[in-house]
Amino acid sequence: MIERSGFMRFMPMVAIVVLAFNLRPVAVSVGPVLAEISADLGLTPGWSGFLTSLPTLCFAVFGALAPWIGKQVGAHVAIGVAFVALVAGQWARAFVESPVAFFLLTALALAGMALGNVLIPPMVRLHYPNKVGLGTALYSLAISIGVTLSSSVTVPLAHATGGWRGAMVAWAIVALASLLTWAPMLKYRERRGGKAHVAHSVAAVARTKLGWALAVMFGLQAGSSYTVFGWLPTIFRSYGMSEINAGFMLGIATGIGIPLAFIIPAYVARTPKPTGIFLAMMATLLLGWIGLLVAPMSAPWLWSVLLALGTSSFPMILALFATRALTPSSTAALSGFTQAVGYTLATLCPILFGTLNGWSGGWTLSLMFMIVLTAPFTLTGWYASQPRVIEDQLPPA
Repeated sequence: MIERSGFMRFMPMVAIVVLAFNLRPVAVSVGPVLAEISADLGLTPGWSGFLTSLPTLCFAVFGALAPWIGKQVGAHVAIGVAFVALVAGQWARAFVESPVAFFLLTALALAGMALGNVLIPPMVRLHYPNKVGLGTALYSLAISIGVTLSSSVTVPLAHATGGWRGAMVAWAIVALASLLTWAPMLKYRERRGGKAHVAHSVAAVARTKLGWALAVMFGLQAGSSYTVFGWLPTIFRSYGMSEINAGFMLGIATGIGIPLAFIIPAYVARTPKPTGIFLAMMATLLLGWIGLLVAPMSAPWLWSVLLALGTSSFPMILALFATRALTPSSTAALSGFTQAVGYTLATLCPILFGTLNGWSGGWTLSLMFMIVLTAPFTLTGWYASQPRVIEDQLPPA
């Protein structure tokens, strides 16, 4: 724990929350204008599908490196560098004409996102070890607000600024302004280590059942979420819904999660065995996919709400990172392993979803695929919800 007084007690949380708000727009803002980006850059359906899965791929690769990078330069400096990469990639990709350049710059921004994803949970435990539940709830809420705004406001921004490029620039400006809040955190870069610090590794977590359960749970949650982010507007537009209304449906699917992003982590932090609430999430996720399959236009708002409730397991997993580990080091290792493996698994979901649609000419096989995935999602989440910590399963140091 880092001691401080006065306003300095709250400054790290302010910086963490502001950073968390910017961890999703770079990825989520693509979905609502995917058709326009694809047409402008000349992307094939296959490359468009790859673009929707690029966030999960980058999160997997760079998420695995995040704990090591944090140890080398300090987590505070690593997050600062990550934030610069996020801003630079987000800004520059709005001005390129080449699909290759667009993909590379998007990957740069997503690399920054990946580092932030992994290193924020140990930041909360480091600065607020006695308020992990509240800290997790606040940054989870910020992530959810960022997701909702980027999914629902991107299309109006594009219309107001002359196209998707203007919307990308707008989100980059927001991230650039937010970068200033992290600058005071850099002074903590040397306050790490000590006798109490045990360098738990990602490889050690890979030898535990809890690590794998959380990784698969996280992967299926992320795969479901990024399939919704990337494809839900396209599904509704294929049935004749307007671009604005389809974006609004995505806004519902993300906006419902805002209050849940605060409530769920706080609840999980106080509940050793949050199995009941997790099973309820799985039931709503299953009903959402079934409704979208059987009668997509009969109640599109309802299916969007149910999918939102189902994918709200994300803030639960963030809370599990903190409550299933006892130190910043083990939290970082658990977060790094879970996100690296989980996002590798999640990468396949949007790709297979789009591939099944292209192969069959409809959404039936794609939606049935998502329905089937709820079974392993439920099993691994049930295991991870049991009262246990990663230290009990880690091999001797």
